[in-house]
Amino acid sequence: MVLNGEVSPVETSAFALERVTVRRGDTTLLEEITCSIPAAACTALVGPSGAGKTTFLRLLNRLEEPTAGTVAFQDRALADWNVLALRRHVTLVGQQPVLLTDSVLDDLRVGRPDLGRPEAAVLLDRVHLPTTYLDRATTNLSGGEAQRVCLARALAVTPKALLLDEPTSALDAVGTAAVEDVAHDLVADGLTVVLVSHNIAQARRRSDHVLVLDRGHLVDQGEAHHVDYLREHA
Repeated sequence: MVLNGEVSPVETSAFALERVTVRRGDTTLLEEITCSIPAAACTALVGPSGAGKTTFLRLLNRLEEPTAGTVAFQDRALADWNVLALRRHVTLVGQQPVLLTDSVLDDLRVGRPDLGRPEAAVLLDRVHLPTTYLDRATTNLSGGEAQRVCLARALAVTPKALLLDEPTSALDAVGTAAVEDVAHDLVADGLTVVLVSHNIAQARRRSDHVLVLDRGHLVDQGEAHHVDYLREHA
């Protein structure tokens, strides 16, 4: 693209959606969505409750399938990916932290049984937890700590993209800040992050790119500081 006589850098997309519609029976959850999600950036999905944000997020690793249209990851249609391979590249962390084993180390090994203690320690460091937590019981973790262990477990399979569905909605201010800092650092390391958030201040503070959904329609998109929705709902 040429702007003011100069060639602008080419933006690399992690995901691309082309005229994507999702219906369940007579209900349309998403309609004719066309957009791209930049790689190595944090994209926030915002909008009122029931807008289709979680449905959109779940499309990106085939937990939902489009009724019409195509979704692509790294320029390859999701339908052409082996679904298990796709979900190792595109991992999802939900709103409520769900720990699956009795100890932190065992939880990090859920998707990587061969994960050694040194690698596990590095993962904890990436999510701002001390390595001494490897031997802690998962039942003794605070909500913020548990959510960061879930992030570390997702990172254990070395994904290219991380999908976060309201990851801080159940956390206090300290836990929220910690998870936000982790997401920021992961983007700085080159990971693509897609964040569903009702917290407009969080979206404004932490996202590079924003998609605004309303009643299943994409009504605005762009760089965070250019999207009116974030200013109007400040």
